[in-house]
Amino acid sequence: MADGEATEDGMTADELARAVADVMWSQDNASRHLGMVLDEVAAGYARMSMPIVDFMTNSHGSCHGGYIFTLADSAFAFACNSTNQHTVAQHCSVTFLSPVKPGECLTAEAREINQIGRSGIYDIRVTRAGGEVVAEFRGHSRAVKGTHLPA
Repeated sequence: MADGEATEDGMTADELARAVADVMWSQDNASRHLGMVLDEVAAGYARMSMPIVDFMTNSHGSCHGGYIFTLADSAFAFACNSTNQHTVAQHCSVTFLSPVKPGECLTAEAREINQIGRSGIYDIRVTRAGGEVVAEFRGHSRAVKGTHLPA
């Protein structure tokens, strides 16, 4: 569905994505606990940010890659669930490009690349303030039974 087209209940694709995101966010304890913010959501798209704090550092004094992966994975989740179909990660890969220090704020921007049937591919770029890319993440999604909003 293109953004200008209305769903059966009269919402545009972007309005549906926002309504789904509101439900998901209220139940996403992990993302909220880590201080993530859902900055923007639209059909097949999400942008999230997260401040890097001391407890996220590894023995090198930089942000543990697992936290960077988690930020990208959360943005991926909001992007691939934007159609109101329960959708889960089927496969993910990440390439870390630059270390991140405590005090920085990262942004993950997820975009749908392709969605055919129950499978989708999403690219998530993680950047620091100023736009420098620190990680590239690719997620493969799989739609499963259920919806976030009532039918």
